[in-house]
Amino acid sequence: MAMVCLTDFEEYAKEHLPKATWDYYAAGADDCCTRDDNLLAYKRIRLRPHVLRDVSQTDTRTTVQGKEISFPVGFSPTAFHCLAWHEGEMATARAAEALNTCYITSIYCTCSAEEIVAAAPNGFRWFQLYVYRDRRFTEQLVGNVEKLGYKALVLTVDVPYLGKRRHDIRNQFKVPPHLGLKNFPAMVEVKKQDKEGYIIPQLTSDPSVTWKDVHWLQSITRLPIILKGILTKEDAELAVEHGVQGVIVSNHGGRQLDGVLASIDALPEVVDAVKGRIEVYVDGGIRTGNDVLKALALGAKCVFIGRPVVWGLAYKGEEGVREVLRLLKDEFRLSMALSGCRNVAEINRSLIQMSKL
Repeated sequence: MAMVCLTDFEEYAKEHLPKATWDYYAAGADDCCTRDDNLLAYKRIRLRPHVLRDVSQTDTRTTVQGKEISFPVGFSPTAFHCLAWHEGEMATARAAEALNTCYITSIYCTCSAEEIVAAAPNGFRWFQLYVYRDRRFTEQLVGNVEKLGYKALVLTVDVPYLGKRRHDIRNQFKVPPHLGLKNFPAMVEVKKQDKEGYIIPQLTSDPSVTWKDVHWLQSITRLPIILKGILTKEDAELAVEHGVQGVIVSNHGGRQLDGVLASIDALPEVVDAVKGRIEVYVDGGIRTGNDVLKALALGAKCVFIGRPVVWGLAYKGEEGVREVLRLLKDEFRLSMALSGCRNVAEINRSLIQMSKL
């Protein structure tokens, strides 16, 4: 089967993964309205191409937090990669390294942070973080990933409690005991097990976390702090005031609060609010090179993909993830050229028009 678009990878993964695993990756919260709108929102945006621009040479490179990457698509943090491929996050890390892009490692990994670094020692990685009730554990984890060479902390801020994902409840979703949650070797509350030893994933981040905890994180690390889960101009302005280095406009792939804005619809007001003082990224619903172009035209510095990475893993492991990235990169380059953009700096809001579908 020729893989000519990301939907092909999605269909393969749906056919070959166990149902409970597929449902875990695919699920949204409640009625899945936000999950689905993340995709539909891109279809409401129309492109306004510019012609006669000499696009015989195009350059997809950009920078995030001062680091050059080959094109503006990175990996969002997604959990439990070993459920999709036996090498899990190590395969993901090698693919990101091979195509020189940013991989945000999930805190809920089935490979340890150390194993991921060993698998791709020259990779460009950020680390997803939650603040836990046990601040000592959080501090220990931050110190470890900083020592391992991770380049930023991505504090996920939209999970004071876990959203209601109906399929996971119906399937009684569990992580097999031979995999484990490698970043939590001593945390019984996170590694709650049933009588067969299966791990029942439980997010135990502290629901009392506030903006004061951002300052606390800044006091224990020299790493840049990126906030993931910003959807409003008010929170974007607060992020700037609290000295973070970037925000990811995200609704958690529609897996938390159902009925919120699609990420791409929330992006413009966040970009306008920060006024270039910090970098703004977006995730959720990116499936084509056109989507990448639209997000950058609306002000995103880079986009991040989640589910497509897992589909690539399910297809061919590391090589499958590489194929997903290469496909998106080729589509993005073509979209740039057909829109009259020779490099990323030429992408701006003049290229788009919002459409009412």
